Amino acid sequence: MERPRRRRRPAFSCLECRRRKIKCDRKDPCSRCVSLAIPCVHKVFRDAPETSIIQSSTQGRASVSSSVDTPSSRAQSRQSYTRRVVNEKGRVPLVARADISPAPTPEGQTEATCTTAQATRAEDEQPSAHALLRRIQHLENSLATSPVPAHSEPGGELIDRQPVHQDTRVSLYKTRTIKWSYWVGMADEFDLIMACYSAAGGSLFASYGQTDDDKPHSFHGPEIESLLEEIGNLLRKSKVLAKRLKTGRPSKSLGGAGFDLRPPSRELSDAMVDLYCTSFESVYRIIHVPSFRAEYQRYWDNPESATASQCLKILLVISIGSSLHEHENATTGLRQKVQQWVHAAQAWLSGPLEKDRLDVSGLQVYCLVILARQIFSIGGDLVWVSMGSLIRMAMQIGLHHDPKHLPAMSLLQVELRRRLWATVLEMAIQSSLDSAMPPIISLDHFDTEAPSNYNDDEFDESTIELVAHPRSTYTTSSLQLILLDSIPTRLRILQLLSGLKAELSYQDVLSLSSEVTDSYYAYRKFSQENINSGMTPFHRNLIDYFVRRFLIPLHCLFASKAQANPLFYYSLKVSLDVAMAIVSPEPDDGFSRIMVTGGGLFREGFWYATSIIGREILSQVSVQYREGTLHRKSQHRELLKQAVRDMISLAVARMHQGDTNVKIHMFLSMILAQTKATEEGVPCELMIAQGARDSLRLCHDLLQTQAGTETVPYYDDAGVALDGVPENPLWDFDLELFLPDLGLS
Repeated sequence: MERPRRRRRPAFSCLECRRRKIKCDRKDPCSRCVSLAIPCVHKVFRDAPETSIIQSSTQGRASVSSSVDTPSSRAQSRQSYTRRVVNEKGRVPLVARADISPAPTPEGQTEATCTTAQATRAEDEQPSAHALLRRIQHLENSLATSPVPAHSEPGGELIDRQPVHQDTRVSLYKTRTIKWSYWVGMADEFDLIMACYSAAGGSLFASYGQTDDDKPHSFHGPEIESLLEEIGNLLRKSKVLAKRLKTGRPSKSLGGAGFDLRPPSRELSDAMVDLYCTSFESVYRIIHVPSFRAEYQRYWDNPESATASQCLKILLVISIGSSLHEHENATTGLRQKVQQWVHAAQAWLSGPLEKDRLDVSGLQVYCLVILARQIFSIGGDLVWVSMGSLIRMAMQIGLHHDPKHLPAMSLLQVELRRRLWATVLEMAIQSSLDSAMPPIISLDHFDTEAPSNYNDDEFDESTIELVAHPRSTYTTSSLQLILLDSIPTRLRILQLLSGLKAELSYQDVLSLSSEVTDSYYAYRKFSQENINSGMTPFHRNLIDYFVRRFLIPLHCLFASKAQANPLFYYSLKVSLDVAMAIVSPEPDDGFSRIMVTGGGLFREGFWYATSIIGREILSQVSVQYREGTLHRKSQHRELLKQAVRDMISLAVARMHQGDTNVKIHMFLSMILAQTKATEEGVPCELMIAQGARDSLRLCHDLLQTQAGTETVPYYDDAGVALDGVPENPLWDFDLELFLPDLGLS
């Protein structure tokens, strides 16, 4: 009787996917087995032995047990571990894990020994395995001569881990590592804007015998050339004005002589303290409000008896509260003193360290200084550097150990120490995100427990024991506890983003993004359940801003690929949603004022939104122009254009409050100009240059108003006045938001 013909067509799907009759991605292990946490077993032919990732690794260890463990042998093992074959449809599934060619002879081992070991292993293998190995080797040879196209596996990037820091991203800007907000803006959609900026720089340097070889040919012609020259002159004059405005800052002079440390009137001071206690103190728990008010009263009763830390603490609380005051005329004189107070406190902390500063009161002053620096944009982008000292100071006084491990202390001291440590953690991770630097602390560095859910007026120094409220009940500690819940997730995000050899897969992004979103939804549910509590729109906006802005740098690596690979569209959507939330928060006058005056983390979020929304509107108008649907799909584009106009208004408001950065306004104006040119179907170069010129004219006038001068003279070394020529051609010419690598600074 004739034996039935055996089927020899290989089956590349794993046994589990074949049993469940679902599509397998043919990897080893496949994504479905990984998601279910079950072994992934492959059997290419019916009579072939079953192979899995565990079996393969065991066989690999056995095959090298008699050889010396050298780097070359480990590399050969890893190479054989990831062998791929190509089927007739061009896919690249992972199959049996076996060495195709013998490994190089290890040191100290004779060739005869290696040959004997290989022969012994060959005798133990089944004939079908030999046939499979020959087939794999034949297919690999074919692959070497006819490589598979890069996009043969459209979903491969979802699982493959990709480097976060590429070589092109390891660069410095003004002696500092490039921040995430810069990289968000390094998109192809901004090529014309970059080209215009570069062309303006080239025309300036040409007058000094320097040329810009990368000057784009699209920006040429008499009209455009004259615009570029005017853009360069306006940028140069604005930079000189900005430097002139900064010369009056206390940090520009040595010593702290002349600081006026007298508080304003009692009535105004009381109003500022109330504003602080009902706003920032609910999120950053730095003081115990009843204890602080007692100190505050003693200070007014007898100012001479107050210590330096008590005096600085009171002045800083008044300063932070003044940022939310709705009547600017009443606080005009106070705003002029705030910078002196902040610099005086920073100088006191940075001076020769005395023992009386290493205590809870000194740490409170440090936390208030960090917060004030960011609110009033006083070195806000350098907060990460100061956070190192703050964390070490907190650890020096033992805040990283839970009070239950320390000598007995009052309930007030226990809660104050736990609250301060949670505040230090929050400040540390926020500054790490802003500076694109590694977090200075990790979860392994402390064992301090979360604060209890108490109201401040429920305990004092004499309280011995108190039952905490349920987490579902709103207290003055609830908002800090909400932020504390998401700190582990946000720390993992920072560790993945800032590691030197960090690799990120899309599965990591989706998992961390889901955790952040879940914590945000839990907070929104809590706020809805406690709608009549002490939670205000200011609190909701601040919590939303502190948590959700972590999603933009997390998704930006994949959002930039969404146009080429629609599988990453979710990253683009998340980034755009967060950017729109930053631009259009819940209406609140206090939060709006903070976004106008703030630096550090408040300005970084504004830059994130600028780049994300700008990239999206340029991408949409370009795609719709090619499709011929500009006039049929304009509703969403108009929404984005209005968001850009709102950001331009915010940039103007920031300049009215003392900001000297003209580049954000210029950048946004160029985006609107390019969008309008594309909609009208005309060349973009001329309108982009006109938009930049008009923006710089407005910003230059604003800076002149601040400086109180009509003209800005420039002189050469001989004292001869020059028409718009700076003293040094290599002046600080930068568009730091998205042009760090032009080599112009």
